[in-house]
Amino acid sequence: MTDETFHLTPLDVRRFDFRTALRGYEREHVDQFREQVATELERLGRLNSDLETRTRASAEQLKSFRERDAALNDALVSAQQLRAQMKEQAEKESELILREARAEAARIIDGARANVRTIEEEFAAIDRMRRGYLAQLRMHVERQLAEISAAESMNASGDTAHG
Repeated sequence: MTDETFHLTPLDVRRFDFRTALRGYEREHVDQFREQVATELERLGRLNSDLETRTRASAEQLKSFRERDAALNDALVSAQQLRAQMKEQAEKESELILREARAEAARIIDGARANVRTIEEEFAAIDRMRRGYLAQLRMHVERQLAEISAAESMNASGDTAHG
């Protein structure tokens, strides 16, 4: 069979009924294998779809790269004719890019510093909460210890009164 005449889907595999015979295959194993084949067909279908999508994207990217290559070749020819003018323009553009990069770097650094300040403030707040919790815990434990000591004192005085 050729690819054009025979298309098998996971649903076809799952729904296909095998004829039974006296000394046929174990139906449970056939069903299990059929499910594995259908699952693999689904996986391969997804993989094929993904690969087709990637292929289309790669073809589009290749087309874009070829267009860019052609544009670069045209630009090189123009650059040979207008070298001095292009050099001056390139220097201006590089200065602009450098200024933009420095401004972006400054924005990034300012953002990072603001993040550090926020984190430090959050850490300080959490530390204050932790210290408050520990103080409350200490007071609670001291109260419990005082109650235990009082109970022990009462037991000790009760033991001497009975003894």
